[in-house]
Amino acid sequence: MTFPISYFLFFCTLLTGTFLSISSSSWFGAWIGLELNLLSFIPLIAIKLCPYSTEAAIKYFLIQALASTILVMSSSMYMFSNNFSYILITLSLLLKLGAAPLHFWFPQVIEGLTWPQAFILLTIQKLAPMFLISYLTYSSNLIFLIMFAAILSSLIGALGGLNVTKLRKLMAFSSINHMSWMLIAMTVNDMMWLTYFLFYSFISSSVVILLYSTQTYSISALMNQNKNNSLLNLLLPLNLLSLGGLPPFMGFSPKWVMIQLLSSKMMIFPLSIILFSSLITLYFYLRIFIPMILLSFPSFSSLLKIKSLWNFSSSLTIITFINMFGLCFPIPFSI
Repeated sequence: MTFPISYFLFFCTLLTGTFLSISSSSWFGAWIGLELNLLSFIPLIAIKLCPYSTEAAIKYFLIQALASTILVMSSSMYMFSNNFSYILITLSLLLKLGAAPLHFWFPQVIEGLTWPQAFILLTIQKLAPMFLISYLTYSSNLIFLIMFAAILSSLIGALGGLNVTKLRKLMAFSSINHMSWMLIAMTVNDMMWLTYFLFYSFISSSVVILLYSTQTYSISALMNQNKNNSLLNLLLPLNLLSLGGLPPFMGFSPKWVMIQLLSSKMMIFPLSIILFSSLITLYFYLRIFIPMILLSFPSFSSLLKIKSLWNFSSSLTIITFINMFGLCFPIPFSI
């Protein structure tokens, strides 16, 4: 699939809006960056002129416009009520981020996107709001609000994906669950949430590339694909287990550091909640993993030929090996 030059231009302005919002010294500059980011992502969704993508673009625009309106209104209220103004700013950023309890739009929008568009929404579009939220962790009231949103995100992200059969919606609820780890990390250490975000983006990209290469959008279609592609049966389950944070895969590395960090801060209650929700998310990853392994086990004999591994895609194989043995490389972070 080839992308027109307009995709590249809009993607560049999208990144420009993100960096402008992050580096801004005022809320007005941050709002301009968020709007530039929004107006660049809408054409990336709607340029396909598909009914589902058009509906997703409209929903995304309305939600982001509402959040921007709250952001501008709350910024103008700063001179009247400092605390209430920052609470509204935090809520508007959580709405832009798609964190619980303001997550209702996120799975519906991502359902109408293609895999490259979904990857942008899962990763790059979260960067600017999360940086802006991390700037607000100076007040105990705002920290409590962020912690409350993190705990709700962990539970809703875990329970919401139990009965989901669409892979894009499954990735959306998985993203909401991972967001809880990053929000809690913001309240403790700024470097830790960014490290977790980089790990999450890398592992999500490996899953999205595999699903995009086979144009698979549901679990039933995935089970039909595995009869003809034995290498997919090996690469995708391993990447999903890494995304779920199962040791010794790479996805467990940031969670391991987070467990140590929260334990040293005596934050036992939020740690127990997010660990419990991670076990639930691991269940619906295993729901995909077990049928792909057991139903196609005889076809794995073809994988013994090294040539077949590299004929599919050498880069995907390398990414999977990094996900498998990523725990061997320690995170450059000290508590």
